[in-house]
Amino acid sequence: MKLIKRAKEILDIEADAIKDLKKRIDNNFKRAVNLILSTKGRVVISGMGKTGIIAQKFSATLSSTGTPSLFLHSAEAIHGDLGSVTADDVVVIISNSGETEEIKKLLPILKKMGTKVIALTGNIKSSLARFSDISLDVSVKKEACPLGLAPTASTTAMLAMCDALSICLLEIKGFKEKDFALFHPGGSLGRRLLLKVEDIMRTGKANPIVKEDEKVSSVLLKITRSRAGSATVVDKKGRVKGIFTDGDLRRHLEVDRDLAWRKISAVMTRNPAVINKDRLAVEAMRMLESKKIDEIPVVDEKAKVVGLLDVQDLLRARS
Repeated sequence: MKLIKRAKEILDIEADAIKDLKKRIDNNFKRAVNLILSTKGRVVISGMGKTGIIAQKFSATLSSTGTPSLFLHSAEAIHGDLGSVTADDVVVIISNSGETEEIKKLLPILKKMGTKVIALTGNIKSSLARFSDISLDVSVKKEACPLGLAPTASTTAMLAMCDALSICLLEIKGFKEKDFALFHPGGSLGRRLLLKVEDIMRTGKANPIVKEDEKVSSVLLKITRSRAGSATVVDKKGRVKGIFTDGDLRRHLEVDRDLAWRKISAVMTRNPAVINKDRLAVEAMRMLESKKIDEIPVVDEKAKVVGLLDVQDLLRARS
């Protein structure tokens, strides 16, 4: 029980460290975001030790969400790797104390190069804070470590601030699923995001297409044979005029005993939503969810029906 209690106390300490950051989101945060947005080069993230690990994660998040970035180890920087930095870059240095020797040696060189510097530090009066163009205060009241030595709450706060910067940049840039897919082609996530509608839509016998003058009885037979939940109604040129779904069938059956002998054009849902075959599957899912529908006809660049997309097809593609 003591162990469980202590674990909860540690989590509270780290959660409080993040909550305290909210009070420090001010114009300096806004300036930091704008500086990164306006840079012509890359965002170079530097740190030492545990903060170096946070810096690597920050750099990776930026790169994967549309902001070109690289990680620069502070010690390696003063031994030759500084050559990867240009005056067009923005350098973000992460340091709790702000007084690490390697970082103190790095700062005047960056200033001489004309490179802008953003500091994330737990000591707003440190050398790093004074020499930087913009400083973000990520200090914490105490570490979760009882000795106050192992970086715990401080690195959690740094990571949270880095995430806040990354996501704000992502949203301002209008970074979308298709952009994310471009940078994540490998693995199940990439495959899912890169799937297009044409990759999973129903075609051929699985895609019932009917003419406007066909009887409901005939249409129902085609839907049953194709094991679909709807049929797409087209004109003579193969363009969508309507859709007839299970929902349409139930609604009309309640009031029309002669439904089976009606023309499908009289009972179909006219001008249904359609989606182009080249759209991403994630976009199709969002469309189905927003319109609260289960099927959608798929069209080509000439607006002709080429397939049918069912919500079940999308759910299978997600797995």
